[in-house]
Amino acid sequence: MQVTQTQFIEDSSSIQSGPFISIQNLVVDYWTEKKDSFRAVDDVSFDVYRGEVLGLAGESGSGKSTIANAILRLIDPPSKVSGKIMIGTSNILRLDSKQTREYRWKLVAMVFQGAMNSLDPVFSVSSQVIETIKAHDPVISNSDARSIALELFRRVGIDPERSNDYPHQLSGGMRQRVMIAMALALRPKLLIADEPTSALDVVTQKQIMSLLRHLRAEYNLSVLFITHDLPLLSQICDRIAVMQRGKIVEIGSKEEILHEPKSDYTKLLIRSVPNLKGTKTALPEFESFNDH
Repeated sequence: MQVTQTQFIEDSSSIQSGPFISIQNLVVDYWTEKKDSFRAVDDVSFDVYRGEVLGLAGESGSGKSTIANAILRLIDPPSKVSGKIMIGTSNILRLDSKQTREYRWKLVAMVFQGAMNSLDPVFSVSSQVIETIKAHDPVISNSDARSIALELFRRVGIDPERSNDYPHQLSGGMRQRVMIAMALALRPKLLIADEPTSALDVVTQKQIMSLLRHLRAEYNLSVLFITHDLPLLSQICDRIAVMQRGKIVEIGSKEEILHEPKSDYTKLLIRSVPNLKGTKTALPEFESFNDH
């Protein structure tokens, strides 16, 4: 059923119980240079509930980021996306361009992997947040948009005096905080965090994880947290879904996944985490993705 832009937003905002977003039988096929199709995501289904943090774990190339891009409608032809991505009674994959613009950032926002690559190097960080706000609310004044941007910087732990700095003048952790502020600018209901700490040192990682936990509680955010790092997921997630070769091989509470895994792949993923205590042992080897 096709819905109007206004109906779609009202429908999504009325969700109080059950999943906020439901991924149903999602399939993503890419086309190679040889004009062959490659299935990056194969019949994946899972839900993310209001206020929940769901971790999506797996090695590089397992399809995690492709799912995130599909949710945000960032996969273009000739690649093919099929299945359903449901918010309320609306299938996100069937939204028109105007509805998609309303959906992105207002309902679902994303913190991309590698903040330096996501920020424009020739504009100050505040101007980039302001641009995001004004793009979705053209009638807002520059001063009001700047006030919102500065308040967001305070919320994520950036001194407003640094707001006119350029990305290269900020540390990796501060750039990631800018990306989080930008993602929160329109008060989304679901935040997708794609490897948000992968390029950061352990101290800064801890700070970013603490910030995400605080923002989750403050905004009642649903979070889809994507990473290959299972110990990191144990710090923030309610449930964990484990991906291998485009499929979800196991999903459950973090206690079930980390302490009572059922899938051989999940067990291998857990054993691949170096143990800093006890006897030194060789880490297990993963079968090559391309060998399958």
